[in-house]
Amino acid sequence: MTTPFDSHRSKDEPRVEDDALVRGHGRFADDPRLPNQAYAVFVRSPHAHARIMSVNTDEALRAKGVIGVITAADLKEMNIGSISRHPPVAGRNGGKMIMPFRPALAGDKVMHGGDPVAMVVAETAALAQDAADLVQVDYEELPAVVDLDTAMSGKTQLHADAPGNLCVDWAGPVPSDDNEREVAGIIAKAAHVAKISVTNQRMVVASMETRGATGVYDKSAESYTLHACSQGTDVMRGVAASIMGVPNDKLRVITEDVGGAFGMKTPVYPEYIALLVGAKKIGRPVHWQSTRSEAFITDTQGRDTVTHVELACDDKGKFLALRTRHVCNQGAYVSNAGININTNNFARCLPAMYRIDKIDIGVACYFSNTLPIGPYRGAGRPEANYALERAVEEAARLLKMDPAKLRKKNLIPASAMPFKTPINTYDSGDFPGIVDKALKLADYDNFAKRKREAAKRKKLRGIGLSCMLEHAGSTPLETASIGFPGGDKIILGCNVQSTGQSHATVFARVLAHKLGVDPRSIEHKHGDTNLGLTGFASVGSRSAMCAGAAIVVTADTMLAKGKKIAAAALEASESDIQYRGGSFEVVGTDRRISLFDTARRAKETGENLDTRDKAEAPLTFPNGCHIAEVEIDPETGKFDIVTYTAVDDCGNVLDQTVVEGQVQGSIANGLGQALTENAVYDSSSGQLVTGSFMDYGMPRAHDMPMELREATHVVPATTNPLGVKGTGEAGTTAAIAAVMNAISNAIPNGAADYMEMPATPSKVWEAVQKGMATQ
Repeated sequence: MTTPFDSHRSKDEPRVEDDALVRGHGRFADDPRLPNQAYAVFVRSPHAHARIMSVNTDEALRAKGVIGVITAADLKEMNIGSISRHPPVAGRNGGKMIMPFRPALAGDKVMHGGDPVAMVVAETAALAQDAADLVQVDYEELPAVVDLDTAMSGKTQLHADAPGNLCVDWAGPVPSDDNEREVAGIIAKAAHVAKISVTNQRMVVASMETRGATGVYDKSAESYTLHACSQGTDVMRGVAASIMGVPNDKLRVITEDVGGAFGMKTPVYPEYIALLVGAKKIGRPVHWQSTRSEAFITDTQGRDTVTHVELACDDKGKFLALRTRHVCNQGAYVSNAGININTNNFARCLPAMYRIDKIDIGVACYFSNTLPIGPYRGAGRPEANYALERAVEEAARLLKMDPAKLRKKNLIPASAMPFKTPINTYDSGDFPGIVDKALKLADYDNFAKRKREAAKRKKLRGIGLSCMLEHAGSTPLETASIGFPGGDKIILGCNVQSTGQSHATVFARVLAHKLGVDPRSIEHKHGDTNLGLTGFASVGSRSAMCAGAAIVVTADTMLAKGKKIAAAALEASESDIQYRGGSFEVVGTDRRISLFDTARRAKETGENLDTRDKAEAPLTFPNGCHIAEVEIDPETGKFDIVTYTAVDDCGNVLDQTVVEGQVQGSIANGLGQALTENAVYDSSSGQLVTGSFMDYGMPRAHDMPMELREATHVVPATTNPLGVKGTGEAGTTAAIAAVMNAISNAIPNGAADYMEMPATPSKVWEAVQKGMATQ
């Protein structure tokens, strides 16, 4: 394992990325870039479910500045494939996941409000918008299905190949009838069974920068270029090329700066394919930038699940078995990872930090006339942790045991690592240590005193724990490149896309530490398939571990090449050459040659040190303990998070400031779900009711904790050379349960035990009145 380095940057040493961004020199999706560029606006369905009877573009084509109008007929002419792409997921008893055809432009039916029907291309965006209003679409409206209960009833059939609107019925990572029977038997005989049902409401991602893209076609080379805000150009190129029906080498994808992504910018969207088709049809680059209103009705959304949990315990509080039945409103179509989120991603988080020897998991995903569910910060992890931690809280109530004591009683000890659960093998972790550190930092032992003091002020005070474990890594393979363009400079190439995670700063320091050179001599490049680097997207907290491993392996390969060049330059045996502090040297002498001089010598002899290599980093398991303490005004239901304690194990820390920022940002994501956010569709029309920031409750500064206490508890991962585990989703995964458990703890007589998110002041006030009425 690579020796850890100082993770603290001085306060006067900014991120590499900061200089361009603060000066306004960033390059985002809507920044002008191409000569003769045309502009696109999409005609979208006002209905959630309808047949398209006709599309008339004649008047739009005659409008000022219009260059062309693209419809489903144009896509059919080019044999464009389905937008939906997803690895197979095996269903129960040999059943298969159903993945209906999703067109880039709807021709027969629209399946959700905002479904694109036509694309108008004009000289300016304003002219394209004016002409889009002239496209006449005749619809036959059909009944809309927006919620799980209606979808599961099957009364309205949405896709012919999905009977009962069922996408997949998944029997767990290792399906077994014997295991189901054994778990059922344990639950039936257990002294106590905590039973809860929790809902994760639908979420709008709302990245700071909306999606945008530009399609380009080169007629002479018969090739395409797609400029798009993505989370990884290689994976986007592979999917888009497949949809377009062209080889990968006929499509280049370029991504520059990205203003937030959170998983939502991973998929290939219908608009991107339509832009490529339009560019070929009109012979000019075609650009589109989503408005905020469009983002609400076109971006993939998150969560929208109901989870039923049964946790069996003995008389002393030992966890015996866990059974979950998880149901998801998948939306109108299958997105790139939508099913995996609610199956494998969900299941791999269990049994979290606890020793539970028997687990039975079942998942069912259903179609509806809402936006497809896609990756959103956590992507199955918050759903699993919230369900389990609420069940643990219910078990503590049944057992009349302190929630912290019950958790500690069931933690997997550090001495048991590596530990094999019914689903995963955890390579490392000190769960008792991390919980003890969190309890101490939160001053848990003195909470009763603070509760009494709050009561004197006529306030209700509560405390909630959330023991979190997630899996990071997902697709393990990544590549990296190291190039020597001349002078004392190195070009570091990475496939994973930075969307705010400070890759240029962190990865340059990783390589600089490995090579013993100044980080300022390293230039980070990414976001272009012409770099020739393959891998997956920056999702699932995988970048540091997967790209980091690739950087280390590539550096080792480069140094092995350099050793031969240095041996010849120093007139020594290769076995006598060692690399240290930025130079190759002959062991036991003062003869040395710097890395950069070695690179120059290699070029002089017709060779080079330019290197590309790959590495695989297996799953890691970031974990932590978060504790929220709230104070409620019973007269209004308004409450404050007076303290929030977060202790996390992300493995070795590569940059302390970046880790702290990632944890704080992810906590804000989680608190948004717990307190304010909720995507609501009208049950009859299928229209998104919360389709703007006037209606959708984005979290604000006053919703954040009054005091944040943050610490790390480092236990290096053993499965990658940097010993890192990932940290970008930890706060989101942990915060939801911590806050909801705290609210439940504050309100008397269990009146808030079954409160659904978001915990708005009105809901809290109602629960308080109910709780006080039963005193």
